[in-house]
Amino acid sequence: MNLLRKILYPFAILYGFITSIRNFLFDKGLLKSYFFDIPIITVGNLSVGGTGKTPQIEYLIRLLSPKYKVATLSRGYKRKSEGFILADSTSNAEILGDEPFQFYKKFNSIQVAVDANRKNGIEQLLSQTNKPEVILLDDAFQHRKVKAGFYILLTSYGDLYSDDFMLPTGNLRESRSGAKRANLVIVTKCPANLSLDEQNKIKAKLKLNPNQEIFFSFIDYDDSIYSENKSIAISEIWNIDKLLLVGIAKPRPFFEHLKSKTEDCLTFSDHHHFSEKDILEIEKKAKDKIIITTEKDFVRLNGSLSNAQLYYLPIRSAFLSGSENFNKYITNYVGISSRNG
Repeated sequence: MNLLRKILYPFAILYGFITSIRNFLFDKGLLKSYFFDIPIITVGNLSVGGTGKTPQIEYLIRLLSPKYKVATLSRGYKRKSEGFILADSTSNAEILGDEPFQFYKKFNSIQVAVDANRKNGIEQLLSQTNKPEVILLDDAFQHRKVKAGFYILLTSYGDLYSDDFMLPTGNLRESRSGAKRANLVIVTKCPANLSLDEQNKIKAKLKLNPNQEIFFSFIDYDDSIYSENKSIAISEIWNIDKLLLVGIAKPRPFFEHLKSKTEDCLTFSDHHHFSEKDILEIEKKAKDKIIITTEKDFVRLNGSLSNAQLYYLPIRSAFLSGSENFNKYITNYVGISSRNG
């Protein structure tokens, strides 16, 4: 913890007190939560960013979209638009935000919407003729005005919420007790060889309730990188000159997966909007090299850099074990809720 964060400790206590009062009022029904007769799954975290929400939402899309009409609803972080927007052929990353636009480009069978007001966003989705049968709320764990039917809480391996503290001293948006609202917890970004003994130690640290389930996942990287119209196997790029470029919260695993001794790396802030100056800097740094970035950076950079140079590396969330049990929890909830609705 740096000195500034230590100095801000009293503000963290105050912030924690305010969020606890807010949660208490919602828990007691003194602040109103709205229910909807449709399966709604919330994916979120207690901390600020970097827990792997996007690959987890994509996992749920792949699981549910073959059987149900699925919609995702995000606030559209850093988008240059306001209010409710349903993605269509005129949409781009500036209108939707990078992650929702990624969903739209990647999954043509689902609806993708953005609205900072999740209640309004759900009402707008349900007012359509072709309304969804399941709604996935992206990064809405603290959005208490909507009462979802199922809550998935993410926490990163090596940065567990149990070891963190309230903003601005730490990175927690609310106190650790907020984890009690989760139906299940996923420890994300684990080493693929994480032992059962260490998994049990983490489970003990998180102090979950007996009715809460815990799963451990890791980032599974694709075997190839992709441009707008071409792919190259990872095994073929080790000896190619390349520039690694990211604008994500925690870039180190991405760099470690692709980096050899001679790689150039460029790092920007999470959800960074690339200016003309940034593009010129990237082009100068890249020269004749290929540029490899993340999928969500690609949707912001595509069209600004040469198609012959710009590639992205897709990732997926994968479970160390218990994926069948996880899938069963989700499909059982959606099936039962759909019948009840």
